[in-house]
Amino acid sequence: MPLLVTDYSWTQTESTVYIHVPLKGAKAATVDIVSTDEYLKVHYPPYLFEAFLVEPVHDDRSSAKIGNGVAVITLPKRTNRIWEHLMIPTDDKENKKEIRKRALLKYQEKLSSESKSKGEKQRTEKKYALETMMKLEKEERDSIQKMKDAERKRITAELDAWQLRRRQKAEEEQVKLHSQRENQNKPQAKTEKQERSDTIEVKLDRKTSEREFKKKKPDLPAPRTSGNIQVTFTPRVFPTALRESRVQEEEEWLYKQAEARRAVNANLLFKLFFLIAVNAYNLAIQLNRKMPALYSNRAACHLKLRNLHKAIEDSSQALDLLTPPVAANQAARARAHVRRGSAFCQLQLYAEGLQDFQAALKIDCHNEALQADTQKIRDIIQGTARAKSSSENSMYQS
Repeated sequence: MPLLVTDYSWTQTESTVYIHVPLKGAKAATVDIVSTDEYLKVHYPPYLFEAFLVEPVHDDRSSAKIGNGVAVITLPKRTNRIWEHLMIPTDDKENKKEIRKRALLKYQEKLSSESKSKGEKQRTEKKYALETMMKLEKEERDSIQKMKDAERKRITAELDAWQLRRRQKAEEEQVKLHSQRENQNKPQAKTEKQERSDTIEVKLDRKTSEREFKKKKPDLPAPRTSGNIQVTFTPRVFPTALRESRVQEEEEWLYKQAEARRAVNANLLFKLFFLIAVNAYNLAIQLNRKMPALYSNRAACHLKLRNLHKAIEDSSQALDLLTPPVAANQAARARAHVRRGSAFCQLQLYAEGLQDFQAALKIDCHNEALQADTQKIRDIIQGTARAKSSSENSMYQS
């Protein structure tokens, strides 16, 4: 049952009422205010303030401000006059119940109408935006069509002018050819003797030239047959020529390069495997956040990828879910402690890591590997061993 607020205060003018409600340490996000023309409610659990107003107010002009631990509600009056009381001077529960019910119905209707008007406004804005977009697209299409029409007209005019020039040129060539044919048809003024003498001279010249060509023509050998020569080169990595004195050195260099590439590829495959596993566990945790094995296994993957802080977070989450501690979850709790302890040790937080290993040792006290890892961490803390996380080879990290 809510606690009624009685330590409120109110002031007024002829036109406005101001109500100050103390929030008693409540945050502004938890305050719920309902205001109508005859009813006011301020609810912040576990407190409740209700005011059944003496006279109606302008609900649409009312306002509320929250700050400095006080909610200030401003209510404009419908009639400008001084009130003697803030609330109706009656203790009739049925009357108050009816007023409350009527006020809540009005408030719901107001919210419904605001929602409808907001939805209508959004639809109108979307329609206007769509019409504006369609109008802009139509203008853009019209502009592009005008450009196409202008370009088509220009190209058509240029084509017509080119065809006209071509016809004119063809006509000029025909006229020129016709004049040349007329000139060739004119007979040359030659006598019959001149024609006969010219014919004899041409025949003699031909015979003389044939004899001279036969005398001068040498005996040439027949042309040789063509062919292709196939040339192959030994494939080589180095740009320099092969030398026997450097063969062993080059082979050793190539072997080292191949080994380095294999090592890089193996490391990339190792990381890729655990990244794929982390993504799979992420999806599984989104489906079910109550399985401790998912967090514990994801912590192991983060440990392999050296995401040490994430490994600590997942191990802690797994331990929180592995409650109560029973015999059925002993192995899971031991693994979670060892994985979190391993992450702490790799961050050189050996004291925290030792606590997790000791907790795992209490669960599995007969595990020799776990005992050895715990002793190594003690030696690191005491300064008798090398400062290195000794739990990376633990059987629980697999």
